[in-house]
Amino acid sequence: MSDVSASSTFCPVDRRRFVLIAAILASSMGFIDGSVVSIATPAIRANLGASLADAQWVSNAYLLFLSSVLLLGGAAGDRFGVRNVFGFGIALFVAASMVCALAPNAPFLIIARAVQGLGAAFMVPSSLAIIAKAYPKGDRGKAIGLWSAFSSLTTILGPVIGGLLLTWLGEWSWRLVFAINLPLGGVALAMLFWLIPADQPEAGRRLDIVGGILATGALLLLALALTGDSDGVLSRTIMLALGGVVLLIAFLLWEARTKSPMLPLGLFRHAGFSGAQALTFGLYFALAAISFYLPMTLISGWGATPADVSFVLLPMGLALTVLSSPIGSLADRYGPGPLITIGAVIVAIAFGLMGLTAPLHNIWFVLLPLNALFGIGMSFVVSPLSTAVMTSVEDHDTGVASGVNNAVARVAGLFAVATMGAVAAMVFAGALGGFAEQAVFFGEKPAVALGADVEAARIAATDAAFATIAYICAALSLLAAAIAWFTQERRLVR
Repeated sequence: MSDVSASSTFCPVDRRRFVLIAAILASSMGFIDGSVVSIATPAIRANLGASLADAQWVSNAYLLFLSSVLLLGGAAGDRFGVRNVFGFGIALFVAASMVCALAPNAPFLIIARAVQGLGAAFMVPSSLAIIAKAYPKGDRGKAIGLWSAFSSLTTILGPVIGGLLLTWLGEWSWRLVFAINLPLGGVALAMLFWLIPADQPEAGRRLDIVGGILATGALLLLALALTGDSDGVLSRTIMLALGGVVLLIAFLLWEARTKSPMLPLGLFRHAGFSGAQALTFGLYFALAAISFYLPMTLISGWGATPADVSFVLLPMGLALTVLSSPIGSLADRYGPGPLITIGAVIVAIAFGLMGLTAPLHNIWFVLLPLNALFGIGMSFVVSPLSTAVMTSVEDHDTGVASGVNNAVARVAGLFAVATMGAVAAMVFAGALGGFAEQAVFFGEKPAVALGADVEAARIAATDAAFATIAYICAALSLLAAAIAWFTQERRLVR
């Protein structure tokens, strides 16, 4: 996103509030879907008869196109005008959301989620870009602060409202999670095209279409290879993985040669920038894995309601909202390295304890405090990580650097859901022991009542599978802490 001076803002003063409201509404759609879908996954599986692999792809189809097209979506705003691209992204996202709400089966839902992710790839980067273009520098900070506050509020309240709906109305109400996007997106689109003038595209901008296609193909094949499937064949997995690697190499070669790359490889010459991407991948891999598989474990294994799960996850969002700003200011004094290191270690402790205490099934006095600890740890990471990315490159590269970091976080989530599902399924099957032939699967409530011995084995196997995920995530968080300590800036305070 190009810097915009106060004199070049395209929007009259009396229309700027509509820009802000439209950006908040659009962001709210993305945050609601992102935070509630993991809680709704058990209901989706039960309502549509979806397998674990289907459930993984309900998440991954969205993340695949969001992560691979995100940088292209940001550049499209400069090429065609931010308002036009923003409106296109919202319209595509809303249309796909309505198809999701009406999906008759899992494959239909997965395809609709893929289109939804494509819409989000154009909508997400444009939400901040249009604020930056509409507001002069002197007023931009306040506007972005309001946007951040409402985004945090949506992130916190979304799962609570979604969990209550699923508990009160039953499994079918997962469809409302997607249907709510129609009024939100409709109001945002009405404001954009009736009340907000169009901005001028920047001349000479090119889109890296080839890079976007290669990135999407590479991530698709790798995700297919890594996603657990009980019917999977080793030779098929190897072929998919090799195909993904070949396309990934082709993508990197193309990015090194093209004049307008979506991923400028030169940025990775900076040790601080490369280190920031590595620790982002590790931490956001862990974050996505826990966020996706913890609700599944609680609902299918521990017998918790979606409302219980939403309240258990609440402290994490509250901690991020309350602590991120004051901790972010500490990065200016101590440098981002020490703060990210401390935060990643706290996150690792929280995940390790989640795995250790899983057999206790204590939601309120064990898991809820551990989620609060998890949130405290992430609050030491989020703002300092943004500082680390912004300060590791030249000023004219901060926009693309931020976009790359956002894309890395999304790719990490894609691979987390894919790989940890395979791990969970393998551990679950092994832990069942003599009951492995029974028709029970990780993260799925049995359709009929099981015998006491089989049910006990199923719950114990669910605990073992989740504990394994938690321990892996703890190890990745510790690795991220080490990377932060050795690659990010540390300042001596006298």
